[in-house]
Amino acid sequence: MKLRIATPLEVVIVEDGVKALRAEDESGSFGVLAGHADFLTSLTISIVSWKTAGDSRRYCAVRRGVLSVEGGERLNIATREAVLGDDLKTLSANVLARFRADLETERSERVNSTRLELNAIRQIVNHLRAGVHPFGGLS
Repeated sequence: MKLRIATPLEVVIVEDGVKALRAEDESGSFGVLAGHADFLTSLTISIVSWKTAGDSRRYCAVRRGVLSVEGGERLNIATREAVLGDDLKTLSANVLARFRADLETERSERVNSTRLELNAIRQIVNHLRAGVHPFGGLS
């Protein structure tokens, strides 16, 4: 099989001769072998691993993404961020922890942004109810 992992900024890896691939989506961990039916799934923050033709194991931490299997021979992963590594422990401990922390920061920033927007809307509505034009003057 041929594996391609890409982010919006770069193609992280293109590798031929992949024997098997393991990944994780919301339903859990799963495997893909040659001849797999066409498949599309949304990946979680996790480590994708694959076995090469030389029986070595390769790893890539992904910050969520989409995995597709096409024709049982092409594996494509599109992700926001990917980090290749040979040491599963390092990827698991450092990279996944950073991805998860970044996700929490993004969630917190989204909540704060929504609060600011709602505050602005409340102030505009209060001014309109009071009969004050939001850009000065009276209605």
